[in-house]
Amino acid sequence: MFEIKNVHIGYQANEVISDLTIQLEAGKIHSIIGPNGCGKSTFLKAIGNQLKATYGEIVFQSSNIHKWGRKPFARELAYLMQENESNPEITVRQLIEYGRFPHKKKFERLNQDDQAIVEEAIKLTNLINLAERAVNSLSGGERQRAWIAMALAQQPTVLLLDEPTSYLDIHHQLEIIELLKQLNTEQGITIILVLHDINQAAMISDQIIALKSGRLYDFGIPKDVITQTMLHDVFKVNAEIIISSQSESISIYNFHLLNESLNNKK
Repeated sequence: MFEIKNVHIGYQANEVISDLTIQLEAGKIHSIIGPNGCGKSTFLKAIGNQLKATYGEIVFQSSNIHKWGRKPFARELAYLMQENESNPEITVRQLIEYGRFPHKKKFERLNQDDQAIVEEAIKLTNLINLAERAVNSLSGGERQRAWIAMALAQQPTVLLLDEPTSYLDIHHQLEIIELLKQLNTEQGITIILVLHDINQAAMISDQIIALKSGRLYDFGIPKDVITQTMLHDVFKVNAEIIISSQSESISIYNFHLLNESLNNKK
């Protein structure tokens, strides 16, 4: 689905991503992990055609992403930033209706088919009882579900999310993680997301993309990428890793800083 070929990305003279080559499969959940400042959000913006690579090529469905028209690309891919803003008075339903705009001509009204798609997005994200509420009156978790519902109304094949669980309590974090897993399993949506929580990345992902200092450190299934060596090299921490013998699920415990990290702070 995505082919990233020798990509370099930067802001003016500051190169953030260097020589990144990777292929992302359709129908999978791909989590991008790494320390602050390693280029996770920059990489996601480039995949979402929000930022142009300074060198190399990003190919989506066999075409360079810059050759896609704005609306055709939006019909295939929905991108949710870390922080999203809306009109203070807009209702959840109205926000979700915006997701239909890539499918409409200028000034064209929503028809019955569009409204049916909006209703389905409301149901999938469990927002039926909140549909007429103002978005800004919702809790953080409810608001995040509303933005995901808007993205679903685009009927994308790919959903990009930048730290969708940040600023949420543990209940709402897990709620979002379970929703994304459901959308991937039941709707077949390819999901590419940035996550800070490594346990969440292990829980949800088919593939992990680990970045270090703007370069690809490792890429593969969670149990192969999330190792003590990776945690040491990329995050400068030690931790215990337990892999279930039955499900091969991964749990990481007892994080603590390396002695060298403590010495650097003195």
